[in-house]
Amino acid sequence: MTTDTEIQAPARVERRAGQASWTSTVPAWVITTISVAVATGLWEFFGRDVNPLLGTYPSAIIKAFFSMLQTGRLQDALIQSSQPFIVGYIVAAIVGIPVGLLLGRYRILESALGIYVTAGYATPLIALVPLLILWFGLGFMVKAVVVFLLSFFPICINTWFGVKAVPKTMIEVGTAFCASQTAIMRGIILPATIPYIMAGLRLGIGKAVIGIVIAEFLTAISGLGGIIITSANSFRTAEMFVPVILIMVLAVALTALVGWLEKYVAPWQSEITGHDSV
Repeated sequence: MTTDTEIQAPARVERRAGQASWTSTVPAWVITTISVAVATGLWEFFGRDVNPLLGTYPSAIIKAFFSMLQTGRLQDALIQSSQPFIVGYIVAAIVGIPVGLLLGRYRILESALGIYVTAGYATPLIALVPLLILWFGLGFMVKAVVVFLLSFFPICINTWFGVKAVPKTMIEVGTAFCASQTAIMRGIILPATIPYIMAGLRLGIGKAVIGIVIAEFLTAISGLGGIIITSANSFRTAEMFVPVILIMVLAVALTALVGWLEKYVAPWQSEITGHDSV
Protein backbone atom coordinates (compact mmCIF):
# COMPACT_ATOMS: atom_id res chain seq x y z
CA MET A 1 0.00 0.00 0.00
CA THR A 2 1.33 3.48 -0.91
CA THR A 3 1.90 5.80 2.04
CA ASP A 4 1.49 9.60 2.14
CA THR A 5 5.25 10.00 2.47
CA GLU A 6 5.87 8.06 -0.72
CA ILE A 7 3.32 10.23 -2.57
CA GLN A 8 4.78 13.53 -1.29
CA ALA A 9 8.42 12.62 -2.03
CA PRO A 10 8.14 12.92 -5.86
CA ALA A 11 6.31 16.23 -5.43
CA ARG A 12 9.16 17.62 -3.30
CA VAL A 13 11.70 16.45 -5.86
CA GLU A 14 9.76 18.18 -8.66
CA ARG A 15 9.55 21.43 -6.68
CA ARG A 16 13.30 21.37 -5.99
CA ALA A 17 14.00 20.68 -9.66
CA GLY A 18 11.79 23.60 -10.63
CA GLN A 19 13.60 25.91 -8.21
CA ALA A 20 16.99 24.77 -9.50
CA SER A 21 15.97 25.31 -13.10
CA TRP A 22 14.66 28.81 -12.28
CA THR A 23 17.89 29.88 -10.56
CA SER A 24 20.00 28.46 -13.36
CA THR A 25 18.16 30.48 -16.02
CA VAL A 26 18.69 33.85 -14.33
CA PRO A 27 21.85 35.50 -15.71
CA ALA A 28 24.56 36.26 -13.17
CA TRP A 29 24.67 39.94 -14.14
CA VAL A 30 20.96 40.30 -13.29
CA ILE A 31 21.53 38.94 -9.78
CA THR A 32 24.57 41.18 -9.34
CA THR A 33 22.66 44.25 -10.56
CA ILE A 34 19.79 43.60 -8.16
CA SER A 35 22.22 43.09 -5.28
CA VAL A 36 24.08 46.35 -6.00
CA ALA A 37 20.82 48.27 -6.44
CA VAL A 38 19.44 47.05 -3.11
CA ALA A 39 22.70 47.82 -1.28
CA THR A 40 22.89 51.29 -2.85
CA GLY A 41 19.27 52.02 -1.96
CA LEU A 42 19.78 51.02 1.65
CA TRP A 43 22.95 53.08 1.84
CA GLU A 44 21.15 56.12 0.37
CA PHE A 45 18.22 55.75 2.77
CA PHE A 46 20.17 55.30 5.98
CA GLY A 47 23.20 57.40 4.97
CA ARG A 48 21.21 60.64 4.89
CA ASP A 49 20.73 60.45 8.67
CA VAL A 50 24.47 60.21 9.33
CA ASN A 51 26.57 63.23 10.24
CA PRO A 52 28.21 64.38 6.95
CA LEU A 53 31.55 64.63 8.74
CA LEU A 54 31.39 60.96 9.66
CA GLY A 55 29.68 59.41 6.64
CA THR A 56 27.97 60.08 3.33
CA TYR A 57 25.53 58.58 0.83
CA PRO A 58 25.62 57.67 -2.88
CA SER A 59 23.95 60.77 -4.33
CA ALA A 60 26.44 63.03 -2.53
CA ILE A 61 29.31 60.88 -3.82
CA ILE A 62 27.99 61.13 -7.39
CA LYS A 63 27.75 64.91 -7.05
CA ALA A 64 31.34 65.09 -5.79
CA PHE A 65 32.40 62.75 -8.61
CA PHE A 66 31.13 65.05 -11.36
CA SER A 67 32.53 68.09 -9.58
CA MET A 68 35.99 66.50 -9.54
CA LEU A 69 35.63 65.52 -13.18
CA GLN A 70 34.94 69.10 -14.16
CA THR A 71 38.08 70.35 -12.46
CA GLY A 72 40.19 67.53 -13.97
CA ARG A 73 41.53 66.58 -10.56
CA LEU A 74 40.18 63.04 -10.70
CA GLN A 75 41.56 62.31 -14.17
CA ASP A 76 45.04 63.53 -13.20
CA ALA A 77 45.02 61.43 -10.04
CA LEU A 78 43.84 58.34 -11.94
CA ILE A 79 46.69 58.69 -14.44
CA GLN A 80 49.23 59.15 -11.65
CA SER A 81 48.02 56.00 -9.89
CA SER A 82 47.47 53.81 -12.95
CA GLN A 83 50.98 54.13 -14.37
CA PRO A 84 52.93 52.56 -11.46
CA PHE A 85 50.04 50.14 -10.88
CA ILE A 86 50.18 48.79 -14.44
CA VAL A 87 53.97 48.58 -14.54
CA GLY A 88 54.30 46.90 -11.14
CA TYR A 89 51.51 44.40 -11.76
CA ILE A 90 52.66 43.41 -15.26
CA VAL A 91 56.25 42.92 -14.10
CA ALA A 92 54.99 40.84 -11.15
CA ALA A 93 53.04 38.61 -13.55
CA ILE A 94 55.94 38.32 -16.00
CA VAL A 95 58.34 37.34 -13.22
CA GLY A 96 56.00 35.50 -10.86
CA ILE A 97 54.53 32.98 -13.32
CA PRO A 98 57.87 31.60 -14.63
CA VAL A 99 59.36 31.52 -11.14
CA GLY A 100 56.33 29.60 -9.86
CA LEU A 101 56.55 27.13 -12.75
CA LEU A 102 60.22 26.48 -12.06
CA LEU A 103 59.73 26.12 -8.30
CA GLY A 104 56.95 23.63 -8.80
CA ARG A 105 58.72 21.62 -11.48
CA TYR A 106 62.26 21.28 -10.13
CA ARG A 107 62.85 19.99 -6.63
CA ILE A 108 66.29 21.59 -6.30
CA LEU A 109 64.94 25.07 -7.02
CA GLU A 110 62.01 24.48 -4.69
CA SER A 111 64.32 23.42 -1.86
CA ALA A 112 66.74 26.28 -2.46
CA LEU A 113 64.39 29.18 -3.18
CA GLY A 114 60.94 28.12 -1.99
CA ILE A 115 61.66 29.15 1.59
CA TYR A 116 62.40 32.73 0.48
CA VAL A 117 59.16 32.99 -1.49
CA THR A 118 57.17 31.67 1.46
CA ALA A 119 58.95 34.01 3.86
CA GLY A 120 58.43 36.96 1.53
CA TYR A 121 54.72 36.24 1.31
CA ALA A 122 54.44 36.20 5.11
CA THR A 123 56.54 39.35 5.57
CA PRO A 124 54.62 42.59 6.28
CA LEU A 125 55.98 44.30 3.19
CA ILE A 126 54.33 47.60 4.06
CA ALA A 127 56.81 47.92 6.92
CA LEU A 128 59.58 48.03 4.30
CA VAL A 129 58.18 51.10 2.54
CA PRO A 130 60.40 53.58 4.49
CA LEU A 131 63.44 51.57 3.41
CA LEU A 132 62.18 51.45 -0.18
CA ILE A 133 61.80 55.22 -0.11
CA LEU A 134 65.50 55.54 0.77
CA TRP A 135 66.38 53.25 -2.16
CA PHE A 136 63.99 54.47 -4.85
CA GLY A 137 62.90 57.94 -3.76
CA LEU A 138 59.36 59.28 -3.53
CA GLY A 139 58.23 59.12 -7.14
CA PHE A 140 57.10 56.62 -9.73
CA MET A 141 59.69 53.92 -9.05
CA VAL A 142 58.94 53.32 -5.38
CA LYS A 143 55.20 52.98 -6.09
CA ALA A 144 55.84 50.46 -8.87
CA VAL A 145 58.17 48.48 -6.59
CA VAL A 146 55.57 48.35 -3.79
CA VAL A 147 52.92 47.14 -6.24
CA PHE A 148 55.36 44.55 -7.61
CA LEU A 149 56.26 43.18 -4.19
CA LEU A 150 52.68 42.86 -2.99
CA SER A 151 51.37 41.20 -6.17
CA PHE A 152 54.39 39.01 -6.99
CA PHE A 153 54.04 36.55 -4.12
CA PRO A 154 50.38 35.48 -4.57
CA ILE A 155 50.95 35.05 -8.31
CA CYS A 156 54.13 33.04 -7.78
CA ILE A 157 52.80 30.86 -4.96
CA ASN A 158 49.56 30.02 -6.76
CA THR A 159 51.51 29.03 -9.86
CA TRP A 160 53.95 27.03 -7.76
CA PHE A 161 51.28 24.96 -6.03
CA GLY A 162 49.37 24.65 -9.28
CA VAL A 163 52.34 22.80 -10.74
CA LYS A 164 52.52 20.60 -7.65
CA ALA A 165 48.84 19.71 -8.15
CA VAL A 166 49.39 18.35 -11.68
CA PRO A 167 48.82 14.55 -11.55
CA LYS A 168 52.08 12.66 -11.70
CA THR A 169 50.60 10.20 -14.18
CA MET A 170 50.20 12.94 -16.78
CA ILE A 171 53.90 13.78 -16.57
CA GLU A 172 54.82 10.10 -16.70
CA VAL A 173 52.83 9.71 -19.92
CA GLY A 174 54.80 12.53 -21.49
CA THR A 175 58.05 11.00 -20.31
CA ALA A 176 57.03 7.59 -21.67
CA PHE A 177 56.60 9.14 -25.11
CA CYS A 178 60.11 10.60 -24.87
CA ALA A 179 58.90 14.20 -24.66
CA SER A 180 61.52 16.75 -23.68
CA GLN A 181 61.28 18.72 -20.44
CA THR A 182 60.36 21.81 -22.44
CA ALA A 183 57.57 19.94 -24.22
CA ILE A 184 56.25 18.55 -20.94
CA MET A 185 56.26 22.01 -19.41
CA ARG A 186 54.56 23.62 -22.41
CA GLY A 187 52.14 20.86 -23.34
CA ILE A 188 51.19 19.27 -20.01
CA ILE A 189 52.11 21.33 -16.95
CA LEU A 190 51.29 24.82 -18.21
CA PRO A 191 47.75 24.02 -19.48
CA ALA A 192 46.95 22.13 -16.28
CA THR A 193 48.22 25.03 -14.17
CA ILE A 194 46.27 27.80 -15.93
CA PRO A 195 43.38 27.85 -13.39
CA TYR A 196 45.89 28.31 -10.57
CA ILE A 197 47.71 31.03 -12.49
CA MET A 198 44.47 32.90 -13.11
CA ALA A 199 43.54 32.61 -9.44
CA GLY A 200 46.94 34.07 -8.57
CA LEU A 201 46.41 36.92 -11.02
CA ARG A 202 43.06 37.69 -9.39
CA LEU A 203 44.61 37.73 -5.94
CA GLY A 204 47.46 39.84 -7.28
CA ILE A 205 45.02 42.52 -8.46
CA GLY A 206 43.70 42.98 -4.94
CA LYS A 207 47.21 43.13 -3.51
CA ALA A 208 48.32 45.56 -6.21
CA VAL A 209 45.40 47.90 -5.47
CA ILE A 210 46.30 47.86 -1.77
CA GLY A 211 49.94 48.45 -2.67
CA ILE A 212 49.37 51.51 -4.86
CA VAL A 213 47.07 53.19 -2.32
CA ILE A 214 49.40 52.56 0.61
CA ALA A 215 52.40 53.69 -1.44
CA GLU A 216 50.62 56.97 -2.17
CA PHE A 217 49.77 57.33 1.50
CA LEU A 218 53.36 56.86 2.66
CA THR A 219 55.34 58.44 -0.18
CA ALA A 220 54.57 61.61 -2.12
CA ILE A 221 50.89 62.30 -1.48
CA SER A 222 49.55 62.06 -5.00
CA GLY A 223 47.17 60.09 -7.16
CA LEU A 224 43.95 58.58 -5.86
CA GLY A 225 45.54 57.86 -2.49
CA GLY A 226 46.49 61.52 -2.23
CA ILE A 227 42.86 62.56 -2.78
CA ILE A 228 41.76 60.17 -0.03
CA ILE A 229 44.28 61.62 2.42
CA THR A 230 43.65 65.29 1.67
CA SER A 231 39.87 64.87 1.62
CA ALA A 232 39.87 62.95 4.89
CA ASN A 233 42.04 65.59 6.55
CA SER A 234 39.58 68.25 5.42
CA PHE A 235 36.54 66.19 6.47
CA ARG A 236 35.17 66.18 2.90
CA THR A 237 33.73 62.71 3.29
CA ALA A 238 31.81 62.53 -0.01
CA GLU A 239 34.89 63.62 -1.92
CA MET A 240 36.99 61.06 -0.05
CA PHE A 241 34.66 58.24 -1.12
CA VAL A 242 34.98 59.08 -4.83
CA PRO A 243 38.48 57.53 -5.29
CA VAL A 244 37.56 54.69 -2.91
CA ILE A 245 34.55 53.71 -5.04
CA LEU A 246 36.53 54.25 -8.24
CA ILE A 247 39.29 51.93 -7.02
CA MET A 248 36.72 49.28 -6.11
CA VAL A 249 35.08 49.50 -9.54
CA LEU A 250 38.43 49.27 -11.32
CA ALA A 251 39.46 46.26 -9.21
CA VAL A 252 36.20 44.45 -10.01
CA ALA A 253 36.60 45.27 -13.72
CA LEU A 254 40.19 44.00 -13.79
CA THR A 255 39.17 40.81 -11.99
CA ALA A 256 36.42 40.25 -14.56
CA LEU A 257 38.98 40.86 -17.30
CA VAL A 258 41.18 38.11 -15.88
CA GLY A 259 38.15 35.81 -15.83
CA TRP A 260 37.47 36.57 -19.49
CA LEU A 261 41.13 35.94 -20.27
CA GLU A 262 40.90 32.54 -18.59
CA LYS A 263 37.94 31.60 -20.77
CA TYR A 264 39.92 32.66 -23.83
CA VAL A 265 43.15 30.91 -22.85
CA ALA A 266 41.59 27.80 -21.27
CA PRO A 267 38.06 27.38 -22.69
CA TRP A 268 37.98 23.77 -21.57
CA GLN A 269 38.12 24.75 -17.90
CA SER A 270 34.52 26.00 -17.73
CA GLU A 271 33.33 22.82 -19.42
CA ILE A 272 35.18 20.66 -16.89
CA THR A 273 33.97 22.56 -13.82
CA GLY A 274 30.53 23.33 -15.22
CA HIS A 275 30.51 26.80 -13.58
CA ASP A 276 28.85 28.45 -16.56
CA SER A 277 25.77 26.31 -16.20
CA VAL A 278 25.04 27.13 -12.54
